[in-house]
Amino acid sequence: MQLFSRFVGSGIAAITSSLVVMQLAVAPSVQAEEITCTGSIGAVRVDNLRVPQGATCTLNQTIVQGTIKVEANATLKASRIQVVGNVQGENAKQVNVLSRSFVGGSIQLVQGGSARIETVQINGDLLFDENVSSLIASRNTIGGSLQAFKNTGGVTISANTIDGNLQCKENVPAPTGGENIVQGNKEDQCAAL
Repeated sequence: MQLFSRFVGSGIAAITSSLVVMQLAVAPSVQAEEITCTGSIGAVRVDNLRVPQGATCTLNQTIVQGTIKVEANATLKASRIQVVGNVQGENAKQVNVLSRSFVGGSIQLVQGGSARIETVQINGDLLFDENVSSLIASRNTIGGSLQAFKNTGGVTISANTIDGNLQCKENVPAPTGGENIVQGNKEDQCAAL
């Protein structure tokens, strides 16, 4: 009988220590860090990245495991970057994503200045909405749609491969460009592009 109780006791201890190990393994993860960029960042890996109001950030071969946010009057100059999430600019002065970059989500540029998105693989959408300066989308591969709405600084859309739709409305002047391969529909002001 003593042998049985020793066996049961050691079994309970083993189960208890296994539960402690399991609890440690499933402990809540630490929230992703946000890096503020006001200069240059090279070939490093970061979580989320923010370009604060009025700042200029230059990225070269940077890997962003979350999202890039470009704030009011800020500038982003990025080449050969990899972004798991989105690139978002609201009231940004300038956003350039160039040179064989990859964006796992979407690029969304709203109520800002100029932008140049060139030779980028975008798994989601490319959105230009209510921007006031020159916008260029050239030689990109877009998994979703390219949308340009109510922009007033001129939009050039050329030589993109778009799995979704090419949609353009209420841009003054109307978008220019051509040689876009669109799997979905070419609509409104972009019907001939």
